[in-house]
Amino acid sequence: MRVALVHDWLVTYGGAERVLEQMLECFPAADLYSLVDVLPPGERHFLRGRHVHVSPLQRLPFVRTRYRSYLPVMPLAVEQFDLAGYDLVLSSSHAIAKGVLTGPNQLHLSYCHSPMRYAWDMQHQYLRESKLDRGMRGVAARYLLHRLRRWDARTAAGVDQFAANSQYIARRIRKAYGRESVVIYPPVDVDGFATAGGKDDFYVTASRLVPYKRVDLVVQAFAGMRGRRLVVIGGGPEEARIRAAAPANVTVLGQQSIDVLRDHLQRARAFVFAAEEDFGIAPVEAQACGTPVIAFGRGGACETVRGLDAPAPTGLLFAEQSAAAIRDAVAEFERSESRITRHACRTNALRFAPERFREELLAFVRAASGEGPAHARGRPAGARAPAPFRAGRRP
Repeated sequence: MRVALVHDWLVTYGGAERVLEQMLECFPAADLYSLVDVLPPGERHFLRGRHVHVSPLQRLPFVRTRYRSYLPVMPLAVEQFDLAGYDLVLSSSHAIAKGVLTGPNQLHLSYCHSPMRYAWDMQHQYLRESKLDRGMRGVAARYLLHRLRRWDARTAAGVDQFAANSQYIARRIRKAYGRESVVIYPPVDVDGFATAGGKDDFYVTASRLVPYKRVDLVVQAFAGMRGRRLVVIGGGPEEARIRAAAPANVTVLGQQSIDVLRDHLQRARAFVFAAEEDFGIAPVEAQACGTPVIAFGRGGACETVRGLDAPAPTGLLFAEQSAAAIRDAVAEFERSESRITRHACRTNALRFAPERFREELLAFVRAASGEGPAHARGRPAGARAPAPFRAGRRP
């Protein structure tokens, strides 16, 4: 089969790009399409010199730094990709990529990181954080998101089968599109985050410093726990505000290399995570280092962290996204710390290794194309068996 991989945009080597990297491992002869490609030279290693087919957006001004400003025309842009010559189209989508046009003799499978959060259940939070929740700009933003939501729902019909990156996202897909999906957890570089040495008496949090990550809550919590130290790793638009609010027992390191991150994850007493994530790679990396996780008990963390009520726990989950709840969770962790072992944390993290992702993705493709048994996780409840796939002649 001729295969096309379609990605939303190539801007930085993040979680979605790690998924794309493993897709390229599975389909080394595939052609790659992306709305824009502005990856810096130091982050292009995973493409291995591969040519990227880009949309007309690539030629527009300021696309390197303000590509999100072109969101209103991205649906039109992605529909300009001519994919008629491919048997299999595999989209890696958290926004626009799943909207590519395919024909009845083509198989379109979409690995969905999430339906567009800002157009669906997180619309009001997005508008508040962007200061677009009032005035004429707010009205215009709401109308744009309304149009995007209609387009997003309509183009879901062009996907033959969905894969979701967590059970949490599978539920979001069901809500937004009325479709079932197979869960294939994203790949995590567990070999690159190994256990080492002893533990120090500090806690760590690491993420991009943007509002929804709620690193501000973690800092507020430790401001009320002067006897405990916190290290914050990561950069982003919230960095200046978080630095200004950090008390003496909180150290904000900013953006750091992978070596510095790994060292702190290995030595930390626990990793603190307050975001409601679709999956959340950082808590898995922490566990791969043998470090327990204290996480907000919604989203992907419920699937990647074994709480204190589970056999071989790897951390604990707190129920409320607040500084007070984080303080209570830290205190509970310290009372129960002896129940959590490095071995349990490491073993749990190994469930998300890249080899497992590749195996499950290929099984998903084989099952959808009628070339093999159903995916190891089983076909979604109530879903019909896929019809055998036979590609028509290529133009």
